Amino acid sequence: MLHATRDAVLEHAADLGLAFDGDGDRCGVVDNEGHEIFADKVGVMLARDIAARNKGALFVVDVKSTGLFLTDPVLKEHGAKTLYWKTGHSYIKRYSHETGALVGFEKSGHFFFNPPLGRGYDDGLVAALAVLDMLDRNPDKSLAELKHALPRTWQSPTMSPHCGDEVKYAVVDRVVDHFKKVAANGGELAGQKIRELITVNGVRVVLDDGTWGLVRASSNKPELVVVVESPTSEANMRAIFAEIDAELAKHPEVGAYNQKI
Repeated sequence: MLHATRDAVLEHAADLGLAFDGDGDRCGVVDNEGHEIFADKVGVMLARDIAARNKGALFVVDVKSTGLFLTDPVLKEHGAKTLYWKTGHSYIKRYSHETGALVGFEKSGHFFFNPPLGRGYDDGLVAALAVLDMLDRNPDKSLAELKHALPRTWQSPTMSPHCGDEVKYAVVDRVVDHFKKVAANGGELAGQKIRELITVNGVRVVLDDGTWGLVRASSNKPELVVVVESPTSEANMRAIFAEIDAELAKHPEVGAYNQKI
C-alpha cells in the first residue's frame, strides 16, 4: 500500500501521502519525494513539534525504536524526556497512561496520544492530523525537509533468527546475563564501553557514542528480534551487530535469520 501511495504522491505532486491499515489504528507516511518514513522517525518528527509547544514533555517509545528519542538535540533543547518500554501495542498504551506521557510511539506505527492531544488509544486519523498540524506549523518546509533535518542514523531492518517458542525466552535470558556480566566487568563491545543496558524487554545494549543493539524474543513467532542502529557510522552499526551475532551463534537453539545486514 505504501508503494501505491508513493506512486500517487509522485503522480499528483502531492505534499504527502497518508496510508491507513485495515482497522485504522496505524498511519503510514510518505513524503513529498515519494519516500516512506519509518514510524519511529515519524515519531521523532512529531515529538519535536509537540515538545516545542509542551516544555519538558514526556514520551514513551518501544525498545525497537530509534535512539534519536534520547540524543536528538532539538528534543534536548526543549527538555523532552523519553522512556523506553516493552514492544507491543498493549504495553505501550498502558505505560503511556501510567507515566502520564503525552504520547506513546511504537515502531510498528501504533501512536497513543494522551489528553489533551488525544484520548489515549491508537487512532490512525489522530496520527494523520498530528502530521498535518506539524506541516501547518512549518509552512516554509516540506515533509522531506523536516525529515532531512533529523540527525542521520544508520539503522538495520528488523532481523529475526529462528528460535523455537519453547526455548526463545530462556535463550534471551542467557544473552541478557552475558551482556550484564560484560558491563559489570567494564568490558567493551565493538571497541566501546557499555553506557547503558535497557532490560525491560530482552536487552538493548547502548554504547558510549549512542550506538545500540537489541535482542528480544518475538511475541508471536518462533523467532528472536535483532535491531541495531548507530548515530555515528555504518561501521559502528555493523560492529555491534557482529558482536550480537557472535553471541547468538554460541546458542545452538538459534537458527537462520530471515535477513541480515
